[in-house]
Parts: sequence; structure tokens; C-alpha cells
Amino acid sequence: MNPQPPLLLVEDNPMDVDLAIRAFKRRRLSNPIEVARDGEEALAWLARWDAGEPTPAVILLDLKLPRVDGLEVLARLKAHPVYRSLPVVVLTTSGENQDVRRAYELGVNSYIVKPVDFEKFVEVASQIEVYWTVLNARCS
Repeated sequence: MNPQPPLLLVEDNPMDVDLAIRAFKRRRLSNPIEVARDGEEALAWLARWDAGEPTPAVILLDLKLPRVDGLEVLARLKAHPVYRSLPVVVLTTSGENQDVRRAYELGVNSYIVKPVDFEKFVEVASQIEVYWTVLNARCS
């Protein structure tokens, strides 16, 4: 039996990383969670996947990132010939129309404005888990 594919959380704020990990643990998510703490680190995963590390079930991408911003990460992922089909969910504090519009233009699969309340974040984590790791069909 294949192990569960990981989730890749791209988030630079340590408090938000902790919040997300705690929320998924509360949900007893069986998928491992990998963390990239800036856009450059997120893009470094391309070479790791090429080297045989498992591709994620979903990428949870913040937009406001140091070094390479989230929209640029999204653009590069969606332009990649192999990894463009990986589902990407923007999970960010920005609800600005221009960010939402640009993310969808670049091919994001979903756009969620991060709740700050832990219990609401657990609800969001639950919905992400159920849809992207259980219901959504993906190629192996």
C-alpha cells in the first residue's frame, strides 16, 4: 500500500505554520505535511520531485512570501510541463480582488482567505482535507 501523499504548506509566518499543523493534527490528517517557508524554498521542491520525492496531494500557498512571492510561485508551477496539474489552493490573508483575479488567471484551483480564529481554521482544514485528499481524483 502506498503511503499517503504529503501536503505542501508554503507559509512564511511561523504562527500560521503552527496554526495549520495544529488544525490538521486535530483533524487527524494521515497525510504528512511538508513546509516551505518562502517562495524560493517552494520552487526548490520541483527538483526534489524530479529526484523521486512524492508529489503532494495539494499545495497550500500563501501569497505574501519573501524572496519569491506566491503569485510568482503559482505562475511557475502552472507553467511547468510536469507539475502544472498539481492542485494549488491559495490560503492567504489577502482577500483583495486583484489577488483573487490574478490567482485564478494563473490557474489556481481554489482561493481561501485564512481565518484567524483557530476553530474556523480547523473547519477550513477539514474541508481541505476531505476534498483534496479524499474526494478529489488524482493521477499517481
